[in-house]
Formats: sequence, structure tokens, C-alpha cells
Amino acid sequence: MSTFGAASAGNTNPNPNNSFEVAQPPSDSISSLCFSPKANHLVATSWDNQVRCWEIMRSGNALASTPKASISHDQPVLCAAWKDDGTTVFSGGCDKQVKMWPLLAGGQAVTVAMHDAPVKEVAWIPEMNLLVSGSWDKTLKYWDTRQPNPVHTQQLPDRCYALTVRHPLMVVGTADRNLIVFNLQNPQAEFKRITSPLKYQTRCVAAFPDQQGFLVGSIEGRVGVHHLDDSQQSKNFTFKCHRDGSDIYSVNSLNFHPVHHTFATAGSDGAFNFWDKDSKQRLKAMARCQQPIPCSAFNNDGSLYAYAVCYDWSKGAENHNPATAKTSIYVHMPQDPEVKGKPRVGASGRK
Repeated sequence: MSTFGAASAGNTNPNPNNSFEVAQPPSDSISSLCFSPKANHLVATSWDNQVRCWEIMRSGNALASTPKASISHDQPVLCAAWKDDGTTVFSGGCDKQVKMWPLLAGGQAVTVAMHDAPVKEVAWIPEMNLLVSGSWDKTLKYWDTRQPNPVHTQQLPDRCYALTVRHPLMVVGTADRNLIVFNLQNPQAEFKRITSPLKYQTRCVAAFPDQQGFLVGSIEGRVGVHHLDDSQQSKNFTFKCHRDGSDIYSVNSLNFHPVHHTFATAGSDGAFNFWDKDSKQRLKAMARCQQPIPCSAFNNDGSLYAYAVCYDWSKGAENHNPATAKTSIYVHMPQDPEVKGKPRVGASGRK
């Protein structure tokens, strides 16, 4: 049992953590992963301009993957989200548009949203029957996909870098360490604007399952745990992770487990770890991969955890060699001790 603190990076492993490798991965770096809310259909977006879907089949402790379909954008794709009924995928990217892909119906993708700069984040909000898109054009737009124009455009203080929705809570992380909190029952007004508790650029955010706060991860290998209620501010804290001695790596992905409400972090050190914010403990540190992990996702019941292993552009284009860089997607089957929360340590024990 490990308390919160910098995760030891350990040795790299070409096929780590007894994970299963997904067939026919993208040909360039992977920007996002998301599972269908209804089935083990995994979607990946990539810098090769493609959105791909695989079906992940499980039989006991064995996994298999079948590529199902793909669509193209004109430029690199940065984000994707599923509709709540599991039939449709939305994807956005550097071509400044969001496409709606009726994947299960075998339909053609159509453009349903446009921005003036690349689209960094998309999310479907079933309670509002609306799509929300966040862009580097410093706006957030809400869309009724049956209409050509946005229902509402919300100005942001800077470029959108990260977004998380658990209705009625939505949190947007922008450049310059802004965290903008929205109550989606009144989406046209900011509920609260917070300066990130972390000193460096925001990479990812994740709303608490109970909507009472959020996690934020940054390029400095640190995560902030933030509660929204003013009376809960004493519970806020930050902790170090994805560090190896003096080497500091970006926290690229934060995902809550859908059943146990513990969470996973994944980083540029090529590691992912499982944590329990309530007992302030790291539940499991996994072996490092040979390249960074830019993105990850749990499936709908938390029995599968997918993560991409590829170059994440953190060291710029000059450090990217497409000829030798391997791009992989792995699926890990978390065991209960890895993701089930532990009782809080008493006052006499370590915290």
C-alpha cells in the first residue's frame, strides 16, 4: 500500500502489465481514446487524420480486438466523444470542425460544428441533448446537431486545453492556468473561475463522479484535487506523480473508475497508476512502457482500461521520427485490488 507521492518510474517493458495489444493501430500518434457507454467499442483519434473504432471482445482472461470502421478528417484529429446511446461518435480536430459519425448505423460522417481554430475537446451532454465543443479560438459552443448554428457561444479567457462534463458540472481548463466551472443548469454564465492550484500548464481535468469537485493534471507531474464547496476547501490538496528522480513528466490523462470512483493517471513517463483520493493513497503503480501514454479511458463498467503508447509531442517535432516510432493501443483488465478504494488510514497511521 503506497501513500500519495511521486510514482517511481521503474524499468520499461515492451509489453507491460500483462496488457493486450489492439490490432491495426493508427499510423501516427494517438490523441484521444473513448469507450462506448453501451458496449466495448473503443474509438481512437490520431494525428494521421483518422478516427477508428474497434470492438474489444473478452472471454475470461483473454481479449481480442476487431477493427470495425474508420472515417477521415482533413487534418489531425484531437478529440472524440460518444453519444449516450452508443450509436454515434463525434470527433473534432485541426480542420476546425466536428463531425458526427452514425457508426452503428453504418452511416456517413457529416459536419455538425465549426470553429475558427482547431477543436481540442468535444463532449455530448445527454441531459441537454446538446454537443459542446471547446476550441483554441477561445470559445465553447453548444450545438443542437439538427441545426447549423450553435445554440450558444461562450467566450473563454484563453484557448481550451481540457474539458470534463458530469451534468450539471462542467469544468474547462484553458491556457494561462484558468479553470472555468459551469453549472449546466445555467450554461450561459460562469459559475466560478479558479486559477489552477498547479503552477504550470493544465493538461487534463476530470469531474468527481459526485459532481462536487474535480481533478486537474499538469505538465509538471502533479495532480490537484479540488472541491467546489467553500466549506470543503480544507480537503483540497495536490500531489506529485509521474516523476523519476529529478525527471518530471506531464500528467496527460485522468479517468475516474465508473464503479469504485478511484482514478487513474497516465503520463509522459510511459506509466499509469491507480489512486484513491479519499484515503490519499496510490493503489497500484504499473510498469513503465517504452514511450509516453498520451491518453487513456475506462470502459463503461471499469473492467477494461485502454491506453495509448506513442510519441506525445512533449519534446517537439525534432524528437519525432515517424520511421522508428511505434504506435500502440493496449487494454488492461484492472483487478479489484488495483482499483478498489482502501479504508482511510487512522490518525495514528501514515497519510
